[in-house]
Amino acid sequence: MRRAALITAVAVLATACGSGDTSTVIGRADSGKLTIGIRYDQPGLSQKRLDGRYVGFDVDVAKYVASELGVEEKGITFKEARGAARESMLENGEADLIIASYSITDARKEKVAFAGPYFETGQGMLVRFTEQAIQGPETLNGRKLCSVKGSTSAQKVKSDYAQGVQLIEYGQYSDCVIALMAGNVDAVTTDEVILAGFAAENPELLKLVGKPFSKERYGIGVPKGDAKSRDAVNEAIEKMISSGEWKRALERNVGPSGYEIPQPPQITEKS
Repeated sequence: MRRAALITAVAVLATACGSGDTSTVIGRADSGKLTIGIRYDQPGLSQKRLDGRYVGFDVDVAKYVASELGVEEKGITFKEARGAARESMLENGEADLIIASYSITDARKEKVAFAGPYFETGQGMLVRFTEQAIQGPETLNGRKLCSVKGSTSAQKVKSDYAQGVQLIEYGQYSDCVIALMAGNVDAVTTDEVILAGFAAENPELLKLVGKPFSKERYGIGVPKGDAKSRDAVNEAIEKMISSGEWKRALERNVGPSGYEIPQPPQITEKS
């Protein structure tokens, strides 16, 4: 009798403390805490304000997904995830999830798993407001084009549209935009939704040109091999979309820039 009572007590205690499996994201979420990698420098998408607040569509997605995994906002630790560091942050355990305008590519899927996509956009170009000659990627020969380290955007322009373009790399998109306004580069390229945020902040100095010339699908980075966690994140994305919160978050964060809100994507990255 005493042994039966002891076994019951142990079982109850194990249930109260969660699975204790720290090898998966959903297991670590049982502790009520998650570390999520985001960008700090993308207006409308993901930005760390001077007052220390984190704002943007990606931030709202992170909070929603974490909540669905059982982690309240106060249990989230946000870490900066620059372009070149996103894979290593997941591989080294520095972040549990990456939600940082992270385009799904075959090369990246060799190192990490993706849930989603949760957003789709196209590559665009940002130039100075007074610029007239640059109207698209094919007009960049002999010009300086800026993007961030670890991004595939600038290389795509060079390989597919303008082999004579000079590529300049900085650590953050905000650095590229500063260089553009200072006249040190001629254009900045990345996903159009990111550039729209910068144009909205500086409408008298910057503008978007041309039409989107690629299709970028943003996924949520999950450690490779963690299929259960990817499935749980996909469920959270689908719930955010079906509940209407996905659209409201976009309208709240990106809508003021004039960027047209697209239709929600279909989940394709599944186990």
